[in-house]
Amino acid sequence: MTRVKRGNVARKRRKKILKLAKGFRGSHSTLFRTANQQVMKALRNAYRDRKKRKRDFRRLWITRINAAARQHGVSYSQLMGLMKKANIQINRKMLAQLAVLDPASFGKVVELASQPRG
Repeated sequence: MTRVKRGNVARKRRKKILKLAKGFRGSHSTLFRTANQQVMKALRNAYRDRKKRKRDFRRLWITRINAAARQHGVSYSQLMGLMKKANIQINRKMLAQLAVLDPASFGKVVELASQPRG
């Protein structure tokens, strides 16, 4: 069996982890073992929260649309149902933006959606 010289492999591995741990508080950014634990935890949280961010924003948009819709005398679920029947295809993000930045346009959308179909 030939001899394997590891050279700078371990140092590179440790430096990579410590680079990722830059900015962590106390020994979490300087000691390899604690830094390694914190980096693994941070990466785990980052992965989970990338999925969670999408849910959180959708909840925020729905809350904003609901608040704006109730000012026009209709609930969120009723508004979405009316919009589907009226074939108005505006996603929740854009509806929430309208509700916050341009309430008049949002009112027009609600009015258009709630017109009786013949």
